[in-house]
Amino acid sequence: MKWLSEDFKNLREMFVFELRMMLSAEEQLVRALPNLEVRATNEDLRNAIRSHLLETEGHVRRLEQILKEQKDVDPAITSIGPEKCKVMAALATETDEMITDARDAWVRDAGLIMDAQRVEHYEIASYGTLRQWARVLGMHGAADLLDKTLQEEVNADRLLTSIAEQVNPTAKVA
Repeated sequence: MKWLSEDFKNLREMFVFELRMMLSAEEQLVRALPNLEVRATNEDLRNAIRSHLLETEGHVRRLEQILKEQKDVDPAITSIGPEKCKVMAALATETDEMITDARDAWVRDAGLIMDAQRVEHYEIASYGTLRQWARVLGMHGAADLLDKTLQEEVNADRLLTSIAEQVNPTAKVA
């Protein structure tokens, strides 16, 4: 199985490609989160999803800014648009299936939290790596923006864990 479909000549090319993948991932989340908010029963979970939607819109803007800066620095970059993130598409499909399969609202909320944390962990891993690559490449402004996004993802994951501590015991007896 081929993990990457590009012929990267250097770390900078892979960095730009992965930024484009994360742009796609965040755009997919912007489209998916409103549906998850509607499907959530727990008020804290709904509020967390609504808040994360606003943060995610900010993540999109940051990624667009970093990508534009990359194109300005290197005119050889041919595209700064999103590159379809298959991981996020698969996670969204799994979430849709779980929503359909979970009959009890509390069980569905527990599943929404699990699926949201899967997304957070993917984003944490991705942004942590991208931040490090930016530092290695001497792109300190990009590294700072990626670090800000990374910290927001870590905080979102922690919030979901605290909400799970409320939701899961009720889902257990459903």
